[in-house]
Amino acid sequence: MADVTAQDLIRGLYDYHRWANRRLFDVTAGLGEEAAGRALGTQWSVPTLRRMLAHLYGADWIWLARWKGTSPTALPGAEIATLAELRGLWDVTEQEQREFVDALAPAALGRVVEYRNTEGKPFHGALATLLQHVANHATHHRSELATMLTMVSGSPPSTDRIVHELIRSGQMKG
Repeated sequence: MADVTAQDLIRGLYDYHRWANRRLFDVTAGLGEEAAGRALGTQWSVPTLRRMLAHLYGADWIWLARWKGTSPTALPGAEIATLAELRGLWDVTEQEQREFVDALAPAALGRVVEYRNTEGKPFHGALATLLQHVANHATHHRSELATMLTMVSGSPPSTDRIVHELIRSGQMKG
């Protein structure tokens, strides 16, 4: 078996992260704007499928900015009115995120990132930990999305990490 580097693991994690987000986005888009914008209750982190997806986009966007040295004062997403608008913004962020992750050198993972949260409070953390945080944060919200989708239209396709690998390696159809 070939040696696997920390960069390989992070790149694989982000390939999976983008795939899983897009998989649930595509299911939501197939339901249409009305279903995507329907409030499903106050028990959710955000009440609609579109806003939940927009929250995932916003987290990708704000953390990428922080990794690059800026600290935005607001999380984007709540103002996005359509899935098409969201997809366009997210595609740009995903491409920038991919370029950032693909360019990581071994020493970069240990770099301390100093940033401020949206309230202006300062924090810092190792880039490797912050990279893992974003993908893990998305897992929580994808579970909410999957449950919301189940309520609206039935259980969505699996976003398991192994399913992604089996599809990617050609052992399973997507």
